[in-house]
Amino acid sequence: MQHDQNTTHDHTTHEHADHSAHHDHSAHDHGDHSAHDDHSAHGDHSAHGDHSAHDPAIFRRKFWLSLVLTIPTLVFSEGLQDILGLSGPRFPGSQFIPALFGLAIFVYGGLVFLKGAVTELRAKQPGMMTLISLAIVVAFGYSAAVTLGLPGMDFWWELATLITIMLLGHWIEMSAVMGAQDALGELAKLLPDEADLVHGDHTMAVPVAQLVVGDLVLVRPGAAVPVDGDVVEGESDVNEALLTGESAPVPKKPGAIVIAGAVNGSGALTIRVTKTGGETALAGIMKLVADAQSSKSTAQLLADRAAALLFYVALGAAIVTLIAWMLIAPDEPAFVLERVVSVLVIACPHALGLAIPLVSQISTAIGARNGILVKNRLALEEARTIDVVLFDKTGTLTTGTQGVVAIVPAEGIDEAEVLSLAAAVEGRSEHAIARAIVAEAKARKVRVPRSKAFTSLAGRGATATVADRELTVASQRVVTEHGLELPTALVNATRDHASEGATIVYLIDGDTVLGMLALADTIRPESSEAVAELKRRGVRVAMLTGDSREVADWVAGQLGIDEVFAEVLPGQKSEVVEKLQRVESLRRTERRPWTRGGTRRSGSRVAMVGDGVNDAPALARADVGIAIGAGTDVAIESAGIVLASSDPRGVAATLTLSRATWRKELQNLFWATGYNAIGIPLAAGVLFGAGILLPPALAAVFMSVSTIVVALNAQLLRLLKFR
Repeated sequence: MQHDQNTTHDHTTHEHADHSAHHDHSAHDHGDHSAHDDHSAHGDHSAHGDHSAHDPAIFRRKFWLSLVLTIPTLVFSEGLQDILGLSGPRFPGSQFIPALFGLAIFVYGGLVFLKGAVTELRAKQPGMMTLISLAIVVAFGYSAAVTLGLPGMDFWWELATLITIMLLGHWIEMSAVMGAQDALGELAKLLPDEADLVHGDHTMAVPVAQLVVGDLVLVRPGAAVPVDGDVVEGESDVNEALLTGESAPVPKKPGAIVIAGAVNGSGALTIRVTKTGGETALAGIMKLVADAQSSKSTAQLLADRAAALLFYVALGAAIVTLIAWMLIAPDEPAFVLERVVSVLVIACPHALGLAIPLVSQISTAIGARNGILVKNRLALEEARTIDVVLFDKTGTLTTGTQGVVAIVPAEGIDEAEVLSLAAAVEGRSEHAIARAIVAEAKARKVRVPRSKAFTSLAGRGATATVADRELTVASQRVVTEHGLELPTALVNATRDHASEGATIVYLIDGDTVLGMLALADTIRPESSEAVAELKRRGVRVAMLTGDSREVADWVAGQLGIDEVFAEVLPGQKSEVVEKLQRVESLRRTERRPWTRGGTRRSGSRVAMVGDGVNDAPALARADVGIAIGAGTDVAIESAGIVLASSDPRGVAATLTLSRATWRKELQNLFWATGYNAIGIPLAAGVLFGAGILLPPALAAVFMSVSTIVVALNAQLLRLLKFR
């Protein structure tokens, strides 16, 4: 006996070893589950040159140290003292202090800009970093020459303040950009590091990275779900707000799908792993957000072109300024050079480079937190121009599952009793109609009696004994075959609901029909509000479906949709989108089996909303493709925008986000370009005769202020309310 026990123990140990080895190998395949690290870089920020790769902490440190070095530079600067009419401390050699500290600031604080300029010039894309470098190199070179004996007034203090203020602006900018990017990191933090792996009759804690598809994992009450999976045991309410944006918990029972990062409620769940690592829904969300943040919209491309153009404008303005002032004041080279430096400083497209990227990154992060996953910035930008939203019916406006839409009892019996008895008969069936009837009884909290002797009638229904009564839930075919008589109320109800495409079943007791139940693809409770909100905004709403005209018209009538395309084959869906986009108007006289509706405006911008499977061609054809009800499959290639939840109200929210984003981009572009348009002439000295002159240090201040305004304006997007 002892030998047998040892043998059993050794065998168990062997199983553990094999399992551990299996997971160790898997860890190599899947790597760290926090796949977001691959996407946490700053997207495409080319307008900023090399500095976009820097941590804000670097600019913070450089700013504070440069500020400390700037103070003695200002205190001992004779040129600044002369301008202010002050008398500072003087002692032998004090005249070299500004030069020493100015040199230190140029090397320590200015090097990052010089490196950025080299990168831009190598790429043949001169921009902001090149302009900054021009300004500080000119300031440094001239000041050094004056210190070494060239007649004139040095402006080490201007060089120091310029670099320090530029570092401050970059610190603010990078902090704001990183703040938008941190939304991805916050999502990743929702994933636990360890999971309780079910092994036999006990659990053991293992790193999440070692889990593989097929493993059983115990999710305790209040814990976060470590990976995507299917519930195999237990019931609980799960908070999936990270994916859907909805705070209401979702009930889960065996067969339901759970997603990594969701928070379990009060019940324990055992799940079978279906996806790990970069394949999980959360990883998909982070990839979508990162891809969107690295993509460029039309506004961003416009800003990039403007920044590149500004380099040549600034260079040309500096040359013109140099020539003009050399002719006007040939005996004041320091003044002439100061004007040139001022032009170069004021022309730095710092605010312009920040205007679009920051707004775009904040908007994609806000969208992700509200269940709007932007795969492409251009799609989000285009959404504001949409004037027609075309919904696929099944799975979008409806749930895609059968539900009880009407119960009509015979005389002498009420709805609750019909539903109670029908649910008792169907309680053991797995048929979709049976599940719908049982679900309706549970939703209405109707008491369902026990049944026995359940028998399935293939293609006809089911029968069972309930309280010593042999009851049958069957189709109209059974009623016809047995010659059963239907009461007038049931005949009329059957005709009405069948004309709407509903499936009809009857509750039968012997030769007596006790009632009728109509089942149909149930309309989502949010669909009516979604359609009403879009129409309130002036957006036309249309619907397409492969279902019959009767079914389509009934659903459209319930939701207030006037344009319906029915009996559409999957291959014809993209043709419907193209027809709506076409310049020629669609007249009422055109009669085709899959069209209905009045005259439309030409040149419509169409958004197609579907489930991303057989709707893929239409999603790709539309001006904006919106995949709805992403569930755990968020990487839908055919759509530009993915709504994580199945709530069609997300379409209106997408339009809200698009319009708000566009407004912020325009506001920032207006400020950034307007600032340069006014600042460059002032820096060049066109109002010198009126006593208005803009020195380089003040130009740097104005430049930094414009950057701060743009950054703060972008942050105001976070106050956006969707509903």
